[in-house]
Amino acid sequence: MIVIADISVPASQFPLGRVLEAFPEVEIELERLIPLTEGVIPLIWVRDADADAIEATLGDDPVTESVRRLTRVGQRVLYQVEWTLGVDGLVQSFIDSEAQVVIGEGTATVWDFRLQFQSRGDLETFRASCEEKDISLSLRRLYNPALPENSQSLSERQSEALMTAYRAGYFEVPREVKLSDIAAEFDISDSAFSQRIRRGSSALIAETLIPEFGRRGGRSDSIPWG
Repeated sequence: MIVIADISVPASQFPLGRVLEAFPEVEIELERLIPLTEGVIPLIWVRDADADAIEATLGDDPVTESVRRLTRVGQRVLYQVEWTLGVDGLVQSFIDSEAQVVIGEGTATVWDFRLQFQSRGDLETFRASCEEKDISLSLRRLYNPALPENSQSLSERQSEALMTAYRAGYFEVPREVKLSDIAAEFDISDSAFSQRIRRGSSALIAETLIPEFGRRGGRSDSIPWG
């Protein structure tokens, strides 16, 4: 059964935390973490920062092989960073336990992650790996996802619409893009895209937030890591 854990770690115990030491006002969002046989590639969004300075700092890290600036959306820049196999610590614990990083966000002091594991055994593998590496973890929430009765799960189209809108800055205050501009990318009307966003948001809330979800899906409360 799938297990989802929300954890926090000190920024110093995650490689990207070193970037924020020099840029304490910058927030980084981990888009994806791709393990490879020859290394690891994180895709990261950096907001409200000097792109050249961030790129240089990322490139100077001892475990960094290369850095590529992929795109800019408003005040956010997407980078592809290739790490060598020398990267260890928390990243290796992700790989050892086959954890899927659903959310990863960091500041100069702390990184928050939502991790998905295929089983409780994989979660225990992750925990043991972190303990062996003296990684300080704070477990904020642990639960087994299961949809409420009569609820529809998030569809692939809804997920794509929500992620595209999010990355484009549609949910920022103030908004960085118009609904019509995103709808044009999908070649559908504004109304159709708006409905897709609303239905996707409803499904996402049903899966993650409403009380019935926690009761039907298992543990959904804050608990100590132990």
